[in-house]
Parts: sequence; C-alpha cells; structure tokens
Amino acid sequence: MRDTKESRLLLVLLIAVAFALITVDIRGGENSPVDGARRAAATVFGPIENGVAGAVNPVGDAVSAVRDSGGRHDRLAALEKENAALKAELGSDDRNRSRLGQLDRMLKLAGEGQYGIKGAQVIAIGAAQGFSWTVTIDAGANDGIQRDMTVLNADGLVGRVTTVGPDSATVLLANDPDFTVGTRMEGSDELGFAAGQGDRPMRVQLLNGKAEVKKGDRLVTFGSQADKPFVPGVPVGVVSRVDPSGGDLTRTVYVTPYVGFTKLDVVGVVVQGPKKDPRDTVLPPKPKPTPTPTVTVTVTPSPTAGADARGRGDDVRGRGDEQSTADDQLQ
Repeated sequence: MRDTKESRLLLVLLIAVAFALITVDIRGGENSPVDGARRAAATVFGPIENGVAGAVNPVGDAVSAVRDSGGRHDRLAALEKENAALKAELGSDDRNRSRLGQLDRMLKLAGEGQYGIKGAQVIAIGAAQGFSWTVTIDAGANDGIQRDMTVLNADGLVGRVTTVGPDSATVLLANDPDFTVGTRMEGSDELGFAAGQGDRPMRVQLLNGKAEVKKGDRLVTFGSQADKPFVPGVPVGVVSRVDPSGGDLTRTVYVTPYVGFTKLDVVGVVVQGPKKDPRDTVLPPKPKPTPTPTVTVTVTPSPTAGADARGRGDDVRGRGDEQSTADDQLQ
C-alpha cells in the first residue's frame, strides 16, 4: 500500500480502535465484552501458535542452554567436588572408627601381656627385595624401632622387623616361608617350631613325637633370648590338623593363624618386653560350646492299638489253656 494521506488516516484509526478495545477489556475484567471474540480467536489460531512454538522453542532453548552452559558447568563441577569431599570425609570417618577399634583391642592385648609397644600403620605391602610376605610400616629408627623386634596386632603375632629406616621399617610376616618362631602349646606346654606356608596354615614341628595334641588346641610364642626377635606369650593360632604319630622324634601339626595377613592396618612393635612370661593370659577367651537341644518323643497308643494288643493277649492265654488241657490228658 502506498504512503498516502488516506493510508495514514486509516492507520491512526486502527490504533485508536485497538486502544479502545484494550481499555474496554481491562475495565470489563472477567465479564469483558470481547472475551467471546478472544476465545474464538484462540480456537482458530491456537493450533497455528503451537506449531510455530514447537518449531521456534527448541531454537530458543538451545540458545538459552548455550548461554547458561558455562554457569551450569561451574555449578556441576562445584557440586561434584563437594560430593567427593563428603564421600571422602565419610569414608575417612569409617576408617578412623575401624582403626580406633583395632587400636583399642591391641592396647588391651599389650596391657594383658605387659608389652611396651609403638603403634604404627601399614603403608605398603611387599618389599622391593623379592616376593616374600612383607609389609612396610610408618615407624622407624626415629621412633625407637630396631631390627628383630616382635610385631603384633589386636589378634596376635604379625611378624618381626627385618629392615629399619629413619621413618619406616619392613616387617617379615609370620606366614612367610622363611619365617620361624618358637611356640608353646596352651596347657600342656609342649614346645615346637612354627614355620610360615604363605596362604596355607602354619606348619609346627613339636619336639615331643608322642605329644597329645588335638584340633582346637592353641599356641603362643615361646620367647627368645633378651626378647629378640620374639617376646613370650603372643597368640599364634589354633591347631587345625594333626598328622598321625608315626613314632618319629617330632610330631607335625598345622595351625591356622589368628592374624589375617591380607588385611593388616594398625600394628604394634614391641619396644619393651614383659618383666615376666604372661604364659596363656593373652589368649582370647575360648568360645563357649553351643548346647545340643534334647528332643523327647512321647508315644501315645491309639484305642485301636490297645484293642489289638488285648486281643493278642487273649489269644496267647487261650493257646496256653489249650496246651495245659492237652498236657493233663497225656498224663
């Protein structure tokens, strides 16, 4: 349409009408006289608006996503970092609680045996010098640790110190094939030598070939001269198998260690031995046997069974009378 005087007048008139309709609609509120026309227009143009919105909105959402992506990424990174910190804190609390429990039990064992110990934590498994069963602890010469000191934990004998550095030390575990310790049997005091066999039970050679030993018997360390490398009375393990006695000078038994060598954490190095042999006082309490329930069965005879029994009794008595009569006739 050309820009003429009539077209300008028409535009002004349309704008005035629009403002008038808006004013009437606002003043009418819910009873607006143009409400019907608005609903009709919505019915006609609604589907068209939805189609246009479906085509345009993804573009708008994508633009908004690109615009906000930097902020969202930063927020996600901050939340992930916070979650990782919380998980680490919770895990640390669990580990600390576990370590406190181990330390408490180990101190109780050391108190019962009168051992002076230096607490340490296992920081590495296996040493660089070979394939032996060893661990590295975070205590060394600066902490008073010396070679050939006994190492224990809350369960019993862990091993002995073999190499000492300023702030760390290497411990040869009791299940290593090169490990040997003198043992004493609880109660009977039978002496022997226990040797490690890796992940299998320890092999113990008892000096008395006729020693009476059975499954479930327990052993402790016998002790060494000047308490090196072993102090006396440390729990070693429980007899799990006994070889038959073949008349040899020694007798072989197999012992399951108290210590789990694959899950070591908190340990104690005995830096001062006991003033006297604790004997068997450091051993844990023996498990109480589970009582076997006794079942009493009461049999109640049925009336039919009673009648049958009476019938059989009558038959026996009848046959007895007949036999007596026959005997009288023979006489």
